[in-house]
Order: sequence, then structure tokens, then C-alpha cells
Amino acid sequence: MNTLKVGDIAPHFSLLDQHNNPVSLDNFAGKKVLVYFYPKALTPGCTTQACGLRDSKSELEKLGVVILGISPDAPKKLANFTEKKALNFTLLADEDHQVAEQFGVWGEKKFMGRTFDGIHRISFLIDEQGKIAQVFDKFKTTDHHQVVLDYLTQK
Repeated sequence: MNTLKVGDIAPHFSLLDQHNNPVSLDNFAGKKVLVYFYPKALTPGCTTQACGLRDSKSELEKLGVVILGISPDAPKKLANFTEKKALNFTLLADEDHQVAEQFGVWGEKKFMGRTFDGIHRISFLIDEQGKIAQVFDKFKTTDHHQVVLDYLTQK
């Protein structure tokens, strides 16, 4: 796994959102974008993380940040996740994990004695010029939103 680093140019991508509409990173040129990768919609950790971002969305917007969540789930499952948890930001379907691979977050994982390939829970803050401004890889699902807010307000 070769995860992107601060200063790298964010890969251009276009994926389907929870409404089956194509969304491109280029749509947000000139804005800060938090691209957060998570393993699976409607699982306990991913739900906790998403709800923290949902509840912090207005604070993040005041700081000029757009939220994009990316997982290997299909758009229909993302729509279900959005509806059940009243999520107020865009979720994107990376079913073939090509975008996850471009960001370097797809790789070997171990869980309950099993080894498999999957998405690592890593987030990237992309600046207005399309560069990686910060990589968030040390957080708990319960405090991810706060780690991001703390970084943005302490700059």
C-alpha cells in the first residue's frame, strides 16, 4: 500500500453517488474537500464515523470544507445508509476500488484471524489547488470529525 502523502496531487476521479449521479473531484475545484474512505456502509464503526461527520457538517462548511465519503458499496446501499442515518453529505460508490487504489488505501487487512484486501480507514484533506493538505490515519471512529476540526482550527 502506497498511501498518498501531504503535498501530492489528488487523483482526479468520478464516481456514482448515493443517487446514481456522477460526482467528480473536479466539481469542487477551488474548495477544500475531505475525502474519507471507509470499509462498509451500515456497520457499527462506519456508522459512528459518518454520524460524527453529519453532526459536524455545518462547522466544516463554515471552514470551507466539503465532505465526500467513499466505500466499495453500491449506490443503492449508500442510499440506504444515507436514509437510515440521515446523512447530509455525499457518499460515493467505488465498487471496483480503483479510486481507493489511486489514493493508496486499498490493501491487506486482518480482522478476526482473517486476512483479506479492503479499504483502510484513512481520510485526506484536499486543498483548493487539488493537493493533499493533510492525511488523517490516526483516529478512532468516535473522534474522526473532531480530529479534522482540530486540525482545521489550529492552522
